[in-house]
Amino acid sequence: MKLALAALVVMVVATAASAQGKRVAPANGASAGGGAALVKKRTVGILDVRVDGVPDDVKVQFEKGLEEQLENSTYWLSTRAQMRERLKFSTKWTEGCLVGACLTEAKTQTNAELVLLVALSGAGTSFGFVVTLARTDNGRVVAQDSGRCDVCTPREAMRDATLATINLLNNVPDRLPDEAADRSAAIDLAVGKLARHIEADKAKVKKRGIIVTVLGLAAVAAGVTLYVVADKPDYSLAVAGAGGGLTLGGVAMLTF
Repeated sequence: MKLALAALVVMVVATAASAQGKRVAPANGASAGGGAALVKKRTVGILDVRVDGVPDDVKVQFEKGLEEQLENSTYWLSTRAQMRERLKFSTKWTEGCLVGACLTEAKTQTNAELVLLVALSGAGTSFGFVVTLARTDNGRVVAQDSGRCDVCTPREAMRDATLATINLLNNVPDRLPDEAADRSAAIDLAVGKLARHIEADKAKVKKRGIIVTVLGLAAVAAGVTLYVVADKPDYSLAVAGAGGGLTLGGVAMLTF
């Protein structure tokens, strides 16, 4: 009975060890604890699409084409409708805000780091586009592209605008330049350099002050010695006086 029980325990332990060894590795970036590795995506919003001389439904087609072709592992794309839905709750937003400081309200309401402004125009068989990418933290333009085709269709112009948009987004750096921080760092660098120069000048002045003070004291001593040894000659007083002046000058240099 005891032998059978011991054999059963050994079998259970062996089975558990085998199952532990055959555990499947997490897939798709999931961690061993069951959580997935999170990749931060950059939110970009389509703030405005304007058309002139082309069918109005080109707006919808452009957005649809951009959604289909944009790398969704890098960007969250908010359509015009989604942007307007979020911005309608703002008491500061107005339709005329496309660039500038007013875009900070778009960032607050939509969490979009970048916004797209697209213009498509045409006449006859000639069509063109302008795509502008702006950041919402300071309202400044990050990049812009434009193009024109003298003999093409609205669909071809829209395709070119879509490719230009994707190219602009693909070339946005992972970290947008922080101009305020760069200016602050430049100022700190300049101030630090100036401070070092001032300290170096102070050290030089102090060194010179010590030398002048020592020379002055030596001249005073020489004048006093001459006055005592050489039976009080007049020039000894002049030497001592000059030494006193040098001493005072050296002390002044050490003080300031």
